[in-house]
Amino acid sequence: MRRFTAILSTALLMLTTFTACSSDTPTNPTSVTTTDTSITVTDQMGRSVTLSEPADSIVGLTASDIEIIYALGSGSAVVGRGEYCNYPEEVSSVPVVQSGNETNIEQIIALKPDIVFVDTMAQTPEQTTKLEAAGIAVFVTDADTIAETYDSITLIGKVLGKDTEATTIVSQMKAQFATLEVNAQAAVRENGGVRKSVYFEVSPLEYGLWAAGSETFMDEVAKLLALDNIFSDVQGWAAVSAEQVLERKPDVILTVGMYFGEGPTPIESILQRAGWESVPAVANQAIINLTADELSRPGPRLALGAQELFNFVYGS
Repeated sequence: MRRFTAILSTALLMLTTFTACSSDTPTNPTSVTTTDTSITVTDQMGRSVTLSEPADSIVGLTASDIEIIYALGSGSAVVGRGEYCNYPEEVSSVPVVQSGNETNIEQIIALKPDIVFVDTMAQTPEQTTKLEAAGIAVFVTDADTIAETYDSITLIGKVLGKDTEATTIVSQMKAQFATLEVNAQAAVRENGGVRKSVYFEVSPLEYGLWAAGSETFMDEVAKLLALDNIFSDVQGWAAVSAEQVLERKPDVILTVGMYFGEGPTPIESILQRAGWESVPAVANQAIINLTADELSRPGPRLALGAQELFNFVYGS
């Protein structure tokens, strides 16, 4: 299971609207060659992508890619976005194209982009082939870890001619994570060395529980914050059972569930689950709901999401 930006089509409103973070360098340095204004970049699936010049007309189908593009300062070049691309706010004025299983190739072609950004979970190789057959460059991202997120930012920066900006973003993220790690270790020492456990719920009970396991950026954030992920023995984004959560008794629950104004909120829903009153996080109401996707997308805001979790667990 890769990145929970699209774990379940019905539950993805919270995931897309969802992996060794202390590394100082990207996991897989990418070869880039330039001739005049042309640029050739190897994407995260090892595909060579060539443009005659840095892209200035872009369709992004993946929410994390769109966030990166805007953070790099190239938001004005975005001519189309996937349905779950909702950050930053100004992207709401960009035309929406069908993405995921329902990707509308004709809609994308009509926008005449220089390049389309897709990821390995939401889009299929067949869709990529169709776009390339129409003469449109396709760049594939594939980030589950923080280091791979650094790679995504660096690579997209190269495609857009924003190398300096990409370097700055990655450097800032590393500095933020390093500070959080030091502060978390200090907080644990002040608490007598007692660590708390955390359960990352990336899809709620009504859709079938899914959690963040090892080799995910959430698990890495837990380690940075001196928290024990109760599903660190599970690899990737994985289906789990309520019984497992009850047995493992997390001290903290982080949910990325969305609330649409009707019925119980995601936190209320967890508090009301039958039998969950024995879970320390429920008994102590130690449940945090990150509704703005700060910690559910492999993009520049991961450090912000980590900071919010730190503040919740240890106090600001």
